[in-house]
Amino acid sequence: MVFTYGTLKRGFSNHGLIEDLVRAGDASYVGAFRTRDPYPLVCGPYRVPFLLNLPGSGDRVWGELYAVSPRGLSRMDELEGTRRGHYERLPVAVAPGEGEEEVAAEAYYAHRSYAEDLWRRNGKRGLSAYSEREARGYVKRKERPQDLTFLQQIRIFVSSSAAN
Repeated sequence: MVFTYGTLKRGFSNHGLIEDLVRAGDASYVGAFRTRDPYPLVCGPYRVPFLLNLPGSGDRVWGELYAVSPRGLSRMDELEGTRRGHYERLPVAVAPGEGEEEVAAEAYYAHRSYAEDLWRRNGKRGLSAYSEREARGYVKRKERPQDLTFLQQIRIFVSSSAAN
C-alpha cells in the first residue's frame, strides 16, 4: 500500500505513472485517506510537495491510497529518486476517515538529510493537502535547470530566505 499526497494524485502532473501502473495491473486505487498522525506537508523548490517524517508536527495529511505491486514500487522509487537521496519510502498509518480502521502503508518522505531544513524554510507551517492552489507554479523536471542536481536545487532553496 502506498499513500500518495502530491503530484502522483489524480489530476496532478505525475499521475500518468499511476495510470500506467493501473493499466499494467501493477497498481489499483483504494481510496481517499489521510494520515493517522500529523505530519508536515510543505512545498520545496519548483512547488514540489514533500511530506516530512516529523510525526506530531503539521496536520493530518489527505491523499490517495494505492495497492502497488513490487514492479510498480520499483517504478515509483525511480520517479521519487529514492536511490539518489531525494525521497525515502517509509511506513505511515492512514485511515479513510475519523474513527475508521487504520491501514499500514508507505509514503515517500523528503530525505532525512534535508527534511528539517525544509520545515524551517517553510516557517514550520504545513498543509493538510496538496491542492491545485499549491500546484500552481509547479515546474516539471525537464523544465528545471539541468546544470544542477535536484539535491543542489533543494540546498539552494532551503538556504534562501522564506517566501511569503
